[in-house]
Amino acid sequence: MQLLKTFDVWQRATLVRYFTLLAFLWCVIATAEDAKAPAGQRVFYTGHSFHMFVPLQVEQLVKAANIQGHKLAGAQGIGGSRVIQHWDLVDDKNKAKPALISGEVDVFTMAAHLAIPDQGITNFTELGLKHNPNLRLLVQESWYPFDVPKGATGYITNNMQRDDAKIPDLQAAVDDWRKKLEAQADDLNKIHGKRAVFIVPAGDAVVKLRAMVVEGTFPGVTKQSELFTDPIGHCRAHVQALASYCNYAAIYRVSPVGLKAARSGLDEEQHAILQKLAWETVSKYSYAGIEGKSE
Repeated sequence: MQLLKTFDVWQRATLVRYFTLLAFLWCVIATAEDAKAPAGQRVFYTGHSFHMFVPLQVEQLVKAANIQGHKLAGAQGIGGSRVIQHWDLVDDKNKAKPALISGEVDVFTMAAHLAIPDQGITNFTELGLKHNPNLRLLVQESWYPFDVPKGATGYITNNMQRDDAKIPDLQAAVDDWRKKLEAQADDLNKIHGKRAVFIVPAGDAVVKLRAMVVEGTFPGVTKQSELFTDPIGHCRAHVQALASYCNYAAIYRVSPVGLKAARSGLDEEQHAILQKLAWETVSKYSYAGIEGKSE
């Protein structure tokens, strides 16, 4: 009888030790998982129609990544806008300025138009850093409207002409636009003595996607025109998702690969390719500010 009692005490003690160890390991695993998640950011978006689908999609990605503390601080869209138009918007309609003045924005996005330098980028940078010295300002370099500059080889007047577009022509147009943005970012970062202005290379990613379509390596799309709705360059779900993945990567400086964020019209294989393409483009581009990070 005494032996049974002794065994019972030993068994209970063993179970206590087992469950204590199990609880400890669970806490370690949970802590490790939490450590992987970046700190939530308060994000305010400004831009035109090549950008303003991004906020909703980033919100979905943040939920999929289980990022705690994220906040959509606001959004201000103006069709076909230059950044200066957001700055000049009348006070009773301007959401961007008060948001920056509050100091409660960590990341502020802008979508550049073709006219670079843009005084709006300069103004928002100065105002934002005045009220939050740690603010990051992201300027989206978009895909080129009408594919290339007017008068250049490859300029289109209807969407179907995109099917004959030459990738080197597309890349040359984006390169020229991006270099102008880089020059303004360099000037502003020098003036403020820190890296505060960054560039999201969405346009480069889109050219790579179009190259995949031409090569027949992007499933479900056989023509470049299938990525867009009009000659200007308003885009369908594939490009929207790609640009959103690029912005998410730049905002949170982590890879979007593996996130499960549903987007109508795309399957898992397409999402996986777009996620990888976005991360490879953004993480290897020094002006995005996350070069050298792995997935």
